[in-house]
Amino acid sequence: MISIVEVKDLDLIKKTAMLAHSIWNEHYTPIIGKEQVDYMLTNFQSEQAIKEQIDEGYRYFLIYYRGKAAGYFAILADPKDGSLFLSKFYVHKDCRGQGIGRQCVSYMEDICKANGLNRIWLTVNKYNTNSIKAYERFGFKKVEELVQDIGNGFIMDDYKMEKVL
Repeated sequence: MISIVEVKDLDLIKKTAMLAHSIWNEHYTPIIGKEQVDYMLTNFQSEQAIKEQIDEGYRYFLIYYRGKAAGYFAILADPKDGSLFLSKFYVHKDCRGQGIGRQCVSYMEDICKANGLNRIWLTVNKYNTNSIKAYERFGFKKVEELVQDIGNGFIMDDYKMEKVL
């Protein structure tokens, strides 16, 4: 039903950044406002930011559903900690509710097993209630509340969630 392709070249980085722009503006503007969305896209999801993250060891993956780019996720393995950080996980609104999230989490679990990692963790905005509910359905549990200054007067007010494998 879905295919997952690792982002390894500039064309796929560009496609990921364009997808991020579309998804973030639709999903996050009502939660955190346009100004913070623009700031975060520029600093964390632009072509340059994605390339830098990949150079630092993050792995980005495009998700295709019925042949169309439907979303993406980014992960960072920490073998010393035995964990996989799910840094980014976004699905376009037209493709939600199709089982894509569950299939992607299963894919991440396979990466964990292949690399001897025993848990996946993430941060999610406290007001992103639909995503929190989805993560809970996938077996994640809230383990901590986090407030992080991301610059320019903006903060991320998140829950840390974790799934032990």
